Amino acid sequence: MDQASALQNSSSSVKVIAVASGKGGVGKTNTVINLASSMAALGDRVMVLDADLGLGNLDVMLGLAPQYNLQHLFAGEKNLDEIIVEGPQGIKIIPAASGIQEVTHSGTREQRILMEQMSRYAGEIDFLLIDAAAGISDMVTSFVMAADAALVVATPEPTSMTDAYALMKVLCNRYGEKKFYLLLNQVSGESEARQVYNQLSRVGEKFLDITLVFLGYIPKDADVPMAVCRQQAVVEYNPESPASRAFVEVARRLRRFPIGSKSGGLHYFWQRLLNGGSRDQK
Repeated sequence: MDQASALQNSSSSVKVIAVASGKGGVGKTNTVINLASSMAALGDRVMVLDADLGLGNLDVMLGLAPQYNLQHLFAGEKNLDEIIVEGPQGIKIIPAASGIQEVTHSGTREQRILMEQMSRYAGEIDFLLIDAAAGISDMVTSFVMAADAALVVATPEPTSMTDAYALMKVLCNRYGEKKFYLLLNQVSGESEARQVYNQLSRVGEKFLDITLVFLGYIPKDADVPMAVCRQQAVVEYNPESPASRAFVEVARRLRRFPIGSKSGGLHYFWQRLLNGGSRDQK
């Protein structure tokens, strides 16, 4: 078996999920941290790529102080093992760096270096979560379209709903994406969550012909800002809080969905990224 075939086989079970939002301030990075921690606590091997150019703060939110980042990798000074930091529940975190922008440009040297380095982890992780930047830049759309699934985080605020719809519209009209997972954050209760989901789903089906899968909601919880201040995941700060229980439930649902079953996992994620985000394999 050649190296390419070995990589394809070993990485076929890795599920790649890009977490995005139409605007900032909706708790996207906090969502990534808590979902990753919850999935790891449930027994999954999770890696997180902080892909927020210039504003990456995932490590800061966890009180981590990485000595190195992707720039050191691309300069040939360090390998991936040396820049990865460990988060709660043993999740592996790749710290953000300005070089992440080059990774989304088709066929770049940086993209190939990261692909080669990450291929070594193909048999060691079950999920790769990508914390994409907020908005609808080319960098965001490249990662989202290359991933197996697009998870959109939004709040019930009208501006957040409008921007979430705008993100899905761009991905649908420009790239042909037809399926999205929606997670609502900072919600007062199930009734509000269902109302927001139904509204977005109806508009999406009518004007875009997309499928919007309701992943769940995270309730407003005073323990969340407390955990942020303490630089912890809320699922570790207070596992019994309403938000923590919700994150665990969402993680359970995410693990059950057949994400990645048609895409080939990590191997095809990199192929799609190299080809500019094309998802022909799906």
